[in-house]
Amino acid sequence: MMRVAAYCRVSTDKEDQANSFESQQRYFRACIDRNPDWELQEIYADEGLSGTSTKKRKRFNQMIAAARSGKIDLIITKEVSRFARNTVDTLEYTRELRKRGVGVQFLLDNISTMDSDGELRLTIMSSMAQDESRKTSQRVKWGQMRRMEQGVVFGGSLLGYDVKDGRLTVNSEGAKVVRYIFHKYYEERKGCPTIAKELRAEGILSSRGNLKWSGATVMKLLRNEKYCGDLIQKKTYTPDFLSHDKKYNRGQEAFVVLRDHHEAIIDRELWENVQRELTRRSHHNPNGENGHGNRYPLSGKIKCGNCGSSFLARKKKTRAGTPYKVWRCGKATLEGTLHTDALGASMGCDLGRQIREDAAMDILRRSIRAVQIDAERMTASLGKLVENAVKSGRDDGSAEKRRLEPELEGEREKKQKTLEGFLDHAISRADYQFLNRRCDARIAEIQKKLDAIEERRKLDTKTTGAQRDAKARIRSIIAGDLPDFFCGQLLDSMTVYADGRVEVALKLLPSRWFYLLDGLEQFRRQMPVQQDSSLPMSVSSPLSSGYGMVYR
Repeated sequence: MMRVAAYCRVSTDKEDQANSFESQQRYFRACIDRNPDWELQEIYADEGLSGTSTKKRKRFNQMIAAARSGKIDLIITKEVSRFARNTVDTLEYTRELRKRGVGVQFLLDNISTMDSDGELRLTIMSSMAQDESRKTSQRVKWGQMRRMEQGVVFGGSLLGYDVKDGRLTVNSEGAKVVRYIFHKYYEERKGCPTIAKELRAEGILSSRGNLKWSGATVMKLLRNEKYCGDLIQKKTYTPDFLSHDKKYNRGQEAFVVLRDHHEAIIDRELWENVQRELTRRSHHNPNGENGHGNRYPLSGKIKCGNCGSSFLARKKKTRAGTPYKVWRCGKATLEGTLHTDALGASMGCDLGRQIREDAAMDILRRSIRAVQIDAERMTASLGKLVENAVKSGRDDGSAEKRRLEPELEGEREKKQKTLEGFLDHAISRADYQFLNRRCDARIAEIQKKLDAIEERRKLDTKTTGAQRDAKARIRSIIAGDLPDFFCGQLLDSMTVYADGRVEVALKLLPSRWFYLLDGLEQFRRQMPVQQDSSLPMSVSSPLSSGYGMVYR
């Protein structure tokens, strides 16, 4: 008896195809029952999933796993497009199954992978199925663009607006919160993390019905153009119809911008003032005091020993007025001490410990210098890497430039022909606008690549001097002159505990370094600490040598 499995799939879960889904299963059961040499192993069915990728098709992957484990001798399916619309997937799976002695029969296409010409016929049919998916994807995208241009809204509801049948309508309760946030930011001059903290404290729910407000959430809300009545769509796009992965649109495709599209919650003057203020604060504070950046070498590396959250940097001043930075628990900073919010969820953290940035960097440098290295050997190895990188980077891009220049000219000709077609009334205005935007995007993309080649050529002339500088810098770093960014790259984590201990872990090293904090002032003195016998001894560290650092 041959153990036979059947696979069926419908690409949507609409009611009109649900009948097809059920009928396929009945059909396969009857087909297997009619053959006396066949024994039903199982019917595998995926409903409402695309055929261009196998990643999310759970039952398909279970069937392949069963075949690999020797539980299946033959797989039957209705047609090639039901098995997969991706040519590569189809051929890879059928070839693997054939090597394992498992055949695949496509009943309506009359193809069996065990036949001598099966793969050739399968390649043709799967290519046709994939091309049909590509055309479908293009038709859908084209239709969506036309609807976007007509003002139909794609996407879900947001705070202050309900989206239904492609229309935005104001939600009065949410609109009050939006106005409240804009008022706090512009009129009260509060930062985004502060506003988020106050929203949580007041029990104001977000659009998702929770209290998980953050500085980034408030920032995103303040930048949303919908609140002044405008609509920008195509902020994301799908570059590959096979993978369906979405990416942020950074000019690859044209945006759809509609001014005064719907009822505004925030008047335009206030909205534009807020945008200018966001830009001003960002430029005024490039290091991200209010969440506008993340440029510290210690960012995300200092952890709280109580709750595990990352520390945040804050600016302070000494009594003499000298500015300095301290790091403290992010949860404690944004949510306060440990407490329960209005919904009963635990918030905040009771870790009162802070650490000055200069103390943290000193601790990190001491840990790095404690690592025993062969300076001469490392200098030679890194110098060789620099030389190899320079040699491999000497391609001036001439071949790529020769390929891109005709392509750029071709796109310009397409754009001209599109204009001529519109003027001759051969294509509609909507089609002309669509094709013209596509040409512009492609021209911009090619020009960007050509500009990068020119920049690379300019940099190539400076290679020799840069190589000498790089080797000199390597020698100085190994000698102990450690720049902040270099130390930050070596740090895996620095954990601050309530009892004043600071634990340092460097990347790729098993050892841990422990230090003691006593207040937040500069490093004062050393004192013996109890040796931790459980600490790996392969690398010299303050604890393993019997000494630690106390920061007062």
